[in-house]
Amino acid sequence: MSHTPVDRADPQTPHQDLHSEQGALRGEHPGRARNPVIKVADLAWLEFEKPDLDRAEVFARDFGFATAARTESELWLRGTFAGSPCMVIRRGHASRFIGPAFRAAERSDLDRLARATGSAVRDIGVPGGGQSVALLDPSGFPVQVVHCAEQLPALPEQQPLLLNFGTDHRRANVTQRPPREPSRIQRLGHVVLETRVFTRTLDWYLDTLGMIVSDFLFLDGQRERGPTMAFIRCDQGSLAVDHHTLAMHLGPGTGYVHSAYQVTDLDSIAAGGEYLAERGYERSWGIGRHIQGSQLFDYWRDPDRFMLEHFADGDLFSCDVEPGWAPMSGSGLAQWGPPVTRDFLGTNPSPAKLREVMTALRGDNELDPARLLGLMKAMSS
Repeated sequence: MSHTPVDRADPQTPHQDLHSEQGALRGEHPGRARNPVIKVADLAWLEFEKPDLDRAEVFARDFGFATAARTESELWLRGTFAGSPCMVIRRGHASRFIGPAFRAAERSDLDRLARATGSAVRDIGVPGGGQSVALLDPSGFPVQVVHCAEQLPALPEQQPLLLNFGTDHRRANVTQRPPREPSRIQRLGHVVLETRVFTRTLDWYLDTLGMIVSDFLFLDGQRERGPTMAFIRCDQGSLAVDHHTLAMHLGPGTGYVHSAYQVTDLDSIAAGGEYLAERGYERSWGIGRHIQGSQLFDYWRDPDRFMLEHFADGDLFSCDVEPGWAPMSGSGLAQWGPPVTRDFLGTNPSPAKLREVMTALRGDNELDPARLLGLMKAMSS
């Protein structure tokens, strides 16, 4: 294991047992496949349907996206970094998440994936052109693997503030006045999904797309039954990449939980949050710093109730870092920040939530009464 050993003489913290330095026990899930079909390079974009593209674009600009392309039926959103767009919203009768698109490392990976899965390589209407292979994961999510013909050029950046630290004085005779403006999105970072068939879906992403696990979470007293959440990254060898590009957890539902978008720094998160609050948008949870991934975070709801996250300063792991194992808990979601909200956890009681739970308990999946009670206990701890 490549983690730095923990010095037990160091001061202990309330979250000491929640960090990822504790690895797997003998026989537990390895967190990676021996011979995956391909290895995707990154998350390319997310696809949604919404009935009101005008309202979607207003929120997108307030949240910090730039518009890459707009037609009567499609809205493509992007960040400041060069590359592909990071979200497409298509006009539909209802608001819903369609699925993720992952970026192939090479064009030839699409051919290899198509042969292995019995799929076809097809042209797609992304700005600049491109091709994709369309798949379906075990949870039923449509998943695309794409290769774009052209990259969008970079846009002007929101510059990080110059900070003074102790005796390291980098700013003199100059005041610090960050403008009250949208946090300028740099790129798409990750998406979080809920599934009733956690293990099958996890193995599919590892076997088919070559992703690897950074951290597993398990339920207290149920570790022998395996993990119930995984933070999963792309495998780019010695190149350190985001701690997680995809995260999944076991639950009664099957669907989108939230997506995260990188911004410049903490001041960008905070000033952008004030801008959103002034315009009447709903904060779900924040500002704080996570444990798994270490990101500074702030979560918001868009007008269609989808949750989106501004983040900065996340962990970067190379392929050498083995999966960590930690217990799942509500208090273990952050190192500091306000208490986690019921809205963020998705535990607000409702008739729809009750129907979802009852349907899951009657179905052929990995959720049973013991798992459900364990999840409820974890989220309240």
